[in-house]
Amino acid sequence: MNARAARTAAATGTSRLLTRPMLLLLVASVGGMGSFYLLLSVLPLYAATAGGGGVGAGLTTGAMMLATVLAEPAVPWFLARFGHRAVVGAGLLLLGLPSAVLSLWSSFPLTLGVCLARGVGLGIVVVAGTALAAELAPPGRRSENLGLYGVSLGVPSVLGLPAGVWLSDRLGFEQVFLLTAALTLLALPAVAGLPARRATRATQAERLSGDPGGRKGELGGRREDPGVRKGTPDGPLGAAVNRSLVRPTLILGAATFASGVLVTFLPLALLGGPSHLAVVALLVQASVAPLARWGAGWWGDRHGSSSLLLPAVLAVALGTAGLVRPESPVMVIVSMVLFGAGFGAVQNVTLATMFERVPRSGFGRVSVVWNLAFDAGMGLGAVGFGLLIDRTGYPWGFAVTAVLLLAVLGPAWHDRRYVRAETA
Repeated sequence: MNARAARTAAATGTSRLLTRPMLLLLVASVGGMGSFYLLLSVLPLYAATAGGGGVGAGLTTGAMMLATVLAEPAVPWFLARFGHRAVVGAGLLLLGLPSAVLSLWSSFPLTLGVCLARGVGLGIVVVAGTALAAELAPPGRRSENLGLYGVSLGVPSVLGLPAGVWLSDRLGFEQVFLLTAALTLLALPAVAGLPARRATRATQAERLSGDPGGRKGELGGRREDPGVRKGTPDGPLGAAVNRSLVRPTLILGAATFASGVLVTFLPLALLGGPSHLAVVALLVQASVAPLARWGAGWWGDRHGSSSLLLPAVLAVALGTAGLVRPESPVMVIVSMVLFGAGFGAVQNVTLATMFERVPRSGFGRVSVVWNLAFDAGMGLGAVGFGLLIDRTGYPWGFAVTAVLLLAVLGPAWHDRRYVRAETA
């Protein structure tokens, strides 16, 4: 943190990451994402065992991600109209309550309807939460704050992904559906403590420091990104046409494509293997990813995020490639360590980079674009892989996915050179 930002933080009490609004945001995020991850691998299993096969399993994730992608562009408008409390509260309810319906009735169309409703809730929670986490960051610590927020999204995956598969095997699908609904209800009280409207902590610090947008403390005094041009339209389109955001968006989409493949099909690919291997593999991946995301945030604030982009993409590709041997438990676990480390780092690096390249007024639009890329990638990965494996089988499907990931090493390399040229 530079001297001016440090004086501002001291004057406004903004040096701490874990303020009350941020802590409540983390609680709400844990509840919402816990309900998301608890069913993320369970619903594909539920659909497949009900006769849907690989295509049906892929469609459950694909339907949810489609609804998420369609809902996300509208979230900034809802936030401006109704405020964080009402919008995040509605998102939590949509993530959890529809799943309880599946404990009463069972049909594939109903399952897809529940996935659509949950997708809308997911879009609301992640867009609102990401933008709010960026706004609540102290001067000079945005990347670290985003890393902390990433951990709050990752912790539920550590427990939810493997626990959902394990509980559905032990207790049955219906009990997991009810548990998911209860989890979001428990998180609702935290929503009452969120800012009613846009967060003001960072903007107050900017006024006192004479640094509108907070760019001096967080960008090292670099000039405004040359990809931003006068006349750029507002809304998500305004962020999308900023050419400096194209490569991070593409890289994130490729990584989440692989993640959609993994969380949807890994339990199915390992059904004939050792008992509980899928649970252990999901636990390992989910444990490593949030640690890598937080570590990438810490590194990024001190050394720059761009240096991590290439190794992160390579780790995701190698982790996916290792799954061509699903019969080897050692290979599967090592692959999950690599995938988790790379995927966690990719999330933080791309998000921090995109926030750096727009003024603070563009945070909401960047949150939408980043989450659109994340969720579209997951949905396309699940649906595309489901169609592919009916023809190739799982090993070749994982190999094709790894090759697609290697293809984005080029954009990662060019983006790193872009950052160096900008800071020269």
